Amino acid sequence: MYRAEIFKFSMIVALPALIIGSMVMLTKSVWFQNSPDILALGITFDILLTAPFAYFLSIRKTNIPNTTVIPFLILATIICSIVLPQENQFYLGLFKVWFLPVIELFILTFVLYKLYGAIKRFNTEKRNSFDFFFTLKKVSAEILPKAVTMPVVMEISVVYYGFLYWKKRNLRENEFSYHKNSGTITLLASIIFIVAIETVVFHVIISKWSVIAAWILTFLSIYSGIQVFGFLKSMLFRPISIEGDKLYLRYGIMNESIIDLSDIDAIELSSKEIKLNHETRKLSFLGDLESHNTVIRLKNENILIGLYGIKKSYKNLVLFVDDPMNFKNAIEIALTK
Repeated sequence: MYRAEIFKFSMIVALPALIIGSMVMLTKSVWFQNSPDILALGITFDILLTAPFAYFLSIRKTNIPNTTVIPFLILATIICSIVLPQENQFYLGLFKVWFLPVIELFILTFVLYKLYGAIKRFNTEKRNSFDFFFTLKKVSAEILPKAVTMPVVMEISVVYYGFLYWKKRNLRENEFSYHKNSGTITLLASIIFIVAIETVVFHVIISKWSVIAAWILTFLSIYSGIQVFGFLKSMLFRPISIEGDKLYLRYGIMNESIIDLSDIDAIELSSKEIKLNHETRKLSFLGDLESHNTVIRLKNENILIGLYGIKKSYKNLVLFVDDPMNFKNAIEIALTK
């Protein structure tokens, strides 16, 4: 099965790879040395337009998303930049200046359009509570290559929860918070404060050695602070919930898992120290830095999805809930329905 998939993919990329390979060889030939200006136009055209179009024709009847043409085009642009001599990159420069920004704008517009459509469908149906992160993942998976889906989703979600969404969210009867009494918000806020102080100090120190290095470090620190702030705020707007026959366990946008209620073997209200391993994991990404008061034991293995889509299996999940007794009772009631 695996070999068959590799063979199938090889057949798909064979023609566009042949086109690009031929153009690369042409740049090393004597013909290019004799007529570089004329051939540079043809080489640029074939690498940036003909090859991506051939790739599109190869995948249009497969299950590979059409949007993978975009990363293919970016790869083709990089190859073209490498193989063409600097003095023969006039047409390539025009492509980078005028065409690539249009592609980037198209991608962003397309994602937002799809997201708007998903939100509109939700408002029409209103069967479950709306969750921006879940909806964004679903929409992005339909239009983006698998390799870039989660990085894009995480970056958009950090900005959305951190800076765009401020409306107060009241919990419903089927929803449960986990951030009010755990001390996590205080911990993350302290981390942001420490990062801010250290950034200023290190910027002053490092700038005496290298201004560029100091600004690079400052930028990375600010970016890290923004990430932590987005993580922090997402916890306020992504509560744990019971919807139908499923339990949606969320820890902001950092960790999440969906459990079939019928797969729950037992729920223990306990804050005793518990050893974490491949069978017993914690919903919180902070591990031992955060306490717990609830242990969910399952009949079968389940999947915990972490940052950037990293998956880990578990059979016992340890977590903190602000109102553990009410949480346990709600699950037991849902199981009797």
